[in-house]
Amino acid sequence: MSKVIVVGAGINGVTAAIELKKRGHHAILIDPGPLPHPLAASTDISKAVRAAYGADEDYIELAERSIKLWRKWNEEFGIELYHETGVMFVRRREMKPGDFEYESFKTLQQRGHKVERMNSAQLWRRFPVWNPELFRDGVLEFEAGYAESGRAVATLIQRAESIGVELRRSSRFAHLDERDHRIEGIILDNGERIAADRIVMAVGAWTPYLLPFTKKFFRARGQPVFHLKPPRPDLFASERFPVFGADITTTGYYGFPLNRDGLVKIANHGPGREMSPESPQRAATSEDEENLRKFLSWALPELAEAPIVYTRVCMYCDTHDGNFWIAPDPEREGLVIAAGDCGHGFKFAPVLGEIIADAVEQKSNPILEKFRWRPAVPVGTGTDVARFQSNHESATDP
Repeated sequence: MSKVIVVGAGINGVTAAIELKKRGHHAILIDPGPLPHPLAASTDISKAVRAAYGADEDYIELAERSIKLWRKWNEEFGIELYHETGVMFVRRREMKPGDFEYESFKTLQQRGHKVERMNSAQLWRRFPVWNPELFRDGVLEFEAGYAESGRAVATLIQRAESIGVELRRSSRFAHLDERDHRIEGIILDNGERIAADRIVMAVGAWTPYLLPFTKKFFRARGQPVFHLKPPRPDLFASERFPVFGADITTTGYYGFPLNRDGLVKIANHGPGREMSPESPQRAATSEDEENLRKFLSWALPELAEAPIVYTRVCMYCDTHDGNFWIAPDPEREGLVIAAGDCGHGFKFAPVLGEIIADAVEQKSNPILEKFRWRPAVPVGTGTDVARFQSNHESATDP
């Protein structure tokens, strides 16, 4: 039995620790706490769960497996962590081949998913807060919805402890214990050394800060999130207001139906701003709010003047191509990094653990080729900026 330290108890870390423990490893989960960590991308009220991924059948297949397991988790935990409200991606113009919405509709239809094209006035009448004259087309995916992300992480942490994962709360990672290009453990900020056979760094947007050599691979970016109180809450119940992406390749806006607190969450995934997750500025800016109000005024006028109850900045750990990075470090034996495009991550929570565990055990898994160590195109080059923007417009995460 090998000893594996997993640093970071967000969705990547906790699912990896659970799977590694199930496979017989001595799994130690390290996090500074509190848990769920309030600054982690995982610790939010909701994350979209959908199979719409354009023509990318790798992610679609992962999503199909994940949705089945989300339903199983609801039964297993006795908690409705996943809400199957449907997800719609809508456009102001007719969707055409090459558009994210068109390719999603075509591919999901070919794979037998229950989808409907959003191009009829009759269909739009089901969603009264939207302007059907403005949004004329799109795709409605019925077997999709959202997960209560903070509750899911808390539930999984309890599961990890219950099966014997050694959880080290209030333990802050300082640096790797490296000798002759071999990682032999970690050093905590109090000087304590913890030895292990393998180290999994699953620290999300902290990755380029805790592991400075990864700054050429990852960008930590903040994206604004708003929680609004609608004047007529009934119009935003899930049956009338599913999870949405509104012309997302141009606006970046997506949102969720009324939550248990009576609020509607709307967020933006655009270029964002590069920042440390420890930055004191973890609320949306006045410019972010101004942009939101403009969007609402033409897209969802019912919310245009709705009070903003709460804002936060959700941190992403972005790669140049928008794909996960789950791979052993070729220069540091014993180190596996599980990071990259945290926006993708949560919907795949039920399958992430096995993918990361396969990387640790160096087991054959076709998807790991997509998530391999790929330093050929460093983040920040001129050509990368255009590629980064293009990938995140076509495969962005609500």
